[in-house]
Amino acid sequence: MSQTADWQYEECKLSRSGPPATIVAIDEESPNGTLLVENMQINGVAEGPHRTISLSLRDNQDYWVILDPSKKALYLNSTGRVLDRDPPSYIHSIVVQVQCTNELVGTVILHEVRIVVRDRNDNTPHFQQPRYYVAVSELTPIGTTIFSGFWGNNGATDIDDGPNGQIEYTIQYNPKDPTTNRTFDIPLTLFGSVVLRERLNYEDITRYLVIIQANDRAPYPSERRTATTTLTVDVLDGDDLGPMFLPCALVGNTRDCNPITYRANVLELTQPNKVNPVNVTPPIQAVDQDRNLQPPSDRPGILYSILIVLTVSLSGKPVSYAEYFSLNRTTAELLLLKPIDRELYRRFDLVIKAEQDNGHPLPAFANLQIEVLDKNNQAPYFLETSYHGYISEASPVGTTIATTASLSAPLTIIALDNDVEETRDPQLQFSLDSYSNVFSVSATGIRRYLTLVQPLDRETQDSYAFTLLASDGVQQSIPVTVTITVLDANDNSPTFANVSYNVNVFTDMIPGETVLQLSAVDSDAGPNGQVTYRILAGHQGHFIIGNSTGVITVAPGHQLTVGRSYALTVEAVDNGPVPQRRSSITTVYIEVLPPNNQSPPWFLRQQYSLEISEAMRTGATLLNLQVHSDSIHHRLSPPQLLTDELSSYRLIHTTRFHPVFALLIMAVDRERDPITYKIQSGDLHGHFALQQDAGYLVLDKPLDRESLDYYTLVVTASDGHPDGTSTTTVNIVVIDVNDNDPLFDSSLPVNLTVSEEHDQAYVGQVKATDPDLGTSGMVNYRLINHQNLFSINATGAIRTTMPLDREVRGHYFLIVEAWDGGVDPRRSRLTLSITVLDVDDNSPIFTQQTYNVSLPENSPKDTAKDADLRSNLTYRIRTEGSDQEIVRLFHIDPVTGELSALKAFDYEALTGSEPTYTFTVEAIDIEGTMPPGLASVTVRIMDMNDFSPIFGQSVYRGLVAPDAVKGTIVTTVMANDSDPAGTPAGLVRYKVNQEAFPYSASIFDVEEQTGHVVTRVNLNEKPNLKFS
Repeated sequence: MSQTADWQYEECKLSRSGPPATIVAIDEESPNGTLLVENMQINGVAEGPHRTISLSLRDNQDYWVILDPSKKALYLNSTGRVLDRDPPSYIHSIVVQVQCTNELVGTVILHEVRIVVRDRNDNTPHFQQPRYYVAVSELTPIGTTIFSGFWGNNGATDIDDGPNGQIEYTIQYNPKDPTTNRTFDIPLTLFGSVVLRERLNYEDITRYLVIIQANDRAPYPSERRTATTTLTVDVLDGDDLGPMFLPCALVGNTRDCNPITYRANVLELTQPNKVNPVNVTPPIQAVDQDRNLQPPSDRPGILYSILIVLTVSLSGKPVSYAEYFSLNRTTAELLLLKPIDRELYRRFDLVIKAEQDNGHPLPAFANLQIEVLDKNNQAPYFLETSYHGYISEASPVGTTIATTASLSAPLTIIALDNDVEETRDPQLQFSLDSYSNVFSVSATGIRRYLTLVQPLDRETQDSYAFTLLASDGVQQSIPVTVTITVLDANDNSPTFANVSYNVNVFTDMIPGETVLQLSAVDSDAGPNGQVTYRILAGHQGHFIIGNSTGVITVAPGHQLTVGRSYALTVEAVDNGPVPQRRSSITTVYIEVLPPNNQSPPWFLRQQYSLEISEAMRTGATLLNLQVHSDSIHHRLSPPQLLTDELSSYRLIHTTRFHPVFALLIMAVDRERDPITYKIQSGDLHGHFALQQDAGYLVLDKPLDRESLDYYTLVVTASDGHPDGTSTTTVNIVVIDVNDNDPLFDSSLPVNLTVSEEHDQAYVGQVKATDPDLGTSGMVNYRLINHQNLFSINATGAIRTTMPLDREVRGHYFLIVEAWDGGVDPRRSRLTLSITVLDVDDNSPIFTQQTYNVSLPENSPKDTAKDADLRSNLTYRIRTEGSDQEIVRLFHIDPVTGELSALKAFDYEALTGSEPTYTFTVEAIDIEGTMPPGLASVTVRIMDMNDFSPIFGQSVYRGLVAPDAVKGTIVTTVMANDSDPAGTPAGLVRYKVNQEAFPYSASIFDVEEQTGHVVTRVNLNEKPNLKFS
């Protein structure tokens, strides 16, 4: 029996050794039904007919565990949910009790099961901020930690556990900002502190965008999760650069400035008070290259000084600049200390230095060149009133213009200045009013020469006319006219109109009869343009040509034969120097035909040339196409006389100003049929007429060279038979006459301004053009009025001749006249309106020196209190030496001058019996240099009745005898008012509300000043009667 009992007590006990609790581990997010404990190893049979134990679960919170008694196994129950170790679930472990009941003896044993939930790397790091920012000075040393903002809870967090939740930081490559990787580093990845690796330079890069990656430390790198953010690093300007002088012209693609030279002129023997401060061009100015130092109060000032002198005096001694000049340390104004004798010093070459006032070791340097000018009281002048030069069209660029057509001596131009000795170079500046792209004047010397700047072509333009002006920098000479004649060079070959000609001749032509007249044109002049003709081959002795006329005729003693044909090679050669002669050839094909009774009329020449003045009167006969002549080129311009050489011309008609010539050219008709002439083309607007029967070419409408300067007329001659028409060409060149007035450029302004108190001040520019040619198109200028106050040069630039005073006269109407260079000049006038501008020589002045303003308390802020300060100036409250509280209480509009309050004032909260604020307002001329205008403003805060009286008691009680007489004091009421005592708002007055208690008010009253409640009448009332 005892053995059986022992066996029964073994049921429900663990069959294994070891700790009593069963401990297992499971990954979070494991699926439903995951096996937790395969067998609890408990003694006994839990199922079936031989069951000795029964199993159940206790303390199964949230029912995460399922028990299978038959297998003694435990499973995960996560139906509809997730086993999550991370927030917000925080399920790190599950503890349940497996209860075993011994069915044999009735005992119960509890077995503890601990289920540990293991972490999975299922969460990505998360940055606490969307972006991060830090500002770093460019002077920060390498190795400095510039950002530690990822430490603690400010960086990235990962809710996973263990290594899965540990964060480390790295810098990633940013393709949009590739310099960040080499500039910054995170050496301690777990701390995430960003360290500077390379020196910063604000002038190169002002902002970096650093991509920061945060990753967890999961055991396997492939399973690690990452997140990124951007750290914006703004580079702050540091004081690492010195000043630079302005203006700065950069050297190539660097940040270095080219050396700059400032220039100034000082008139000899001038008193300092007449010129100080000396005008320097451009104004001396240097700025700190570190322009964005913060705060602005840290920005250093610039100090200027003269460092060294680079020149010596005329006597050979070193120049002592300190005796004559000083440079203001802070403003860089150049001051003349005493008059300079030009016989001792002509120029000062100084080196100036700009440095920061904080001892920065990088100064800047510039050159300052000061010219001592001769006392200029006379204008330059030319020795000649005009100049005439010559140059060959074949001259290369750089050739000097000659004084004669032989080109043997250069054209010398001399301009002197009586302010300078004749033996010394007056150092004048020469300027051309036109053709400066074709000719240039030598820059120095008493004798100046004109040289060629670009190639010439006489056939395009055979002369140039322009005006030359000399200036000493202050005064200008009277302009002189320069005419350059372009000499011909044999650079053109004679040119036939056609490459070949076809002519039909007849057997009945007699020797000497004209077959064809050839014409080769050579654009050269003189012998270079004279053409000689000869037949080189093909004539077989049957034809000859006039060597000067180009007329081909039947050779004497020869009879033409039907059916013969000829190909004549004809050469045209000019008469230039033998080595330079030019020539060309053409071919004339001749067919011999039997006699023809209906051959068309034909011109002996295929083209004619005329030059006609645009002033030619209408009705003039220009050309007679019926009359024979040995010349084809004619110039018709009044006046002109016939010469023996031109005896073939016939004078048709003449007037005093317009002689008219007819050219003896013949159109031949073998049958002597009547010929009809007609202009076929080339005269679109009908300027010419051709008499049909006589062949006279007549001017029918006035010509205008400026509209059209060349005509090519095609003229026909017809005998009325079919195929009985021939043509010729008439080339007409229109010659210019002075028929146009100078025309002022309307695009230039006529309303001009000039500052007062400046000598030789630039006023404005006029420009007039004349479409005529040569000297007739050259425009000169002069002033009709106010010549003592203004001057105008050859280019139309207008300047003052003396300082103007706006207070004397503030406006001028200046009349400018432009005239051309014709023999009988044509003129135009233009009126300019000139306003004299005031200079900043006065400070702004307020209409009042003091302003008194009363401001009621509790007024809304921004209430404008005084509009008398309005002006076009800029206003502000002066803060130097005043209470800084003022700018927090009041504001002045910088444009309108309106003064407003920035807050509502409480009179009761202010100290003093009569609160006032007194401060200074200044008016500043932003564009001026004078000190600001000042005015004193006093704002007095006025008390307003903003508090109601308050009684000391809600109910007052009093006793009075039933028979009290009138005026008996019953009681006294008292009320307090928080408005200031002694002011009307703080004075309390009393009265009875008669509407509320009309009967009581008829018996009792209250004294207005004291608050005594008194009887109004003699009482006669019952005792114990009450009144309210």
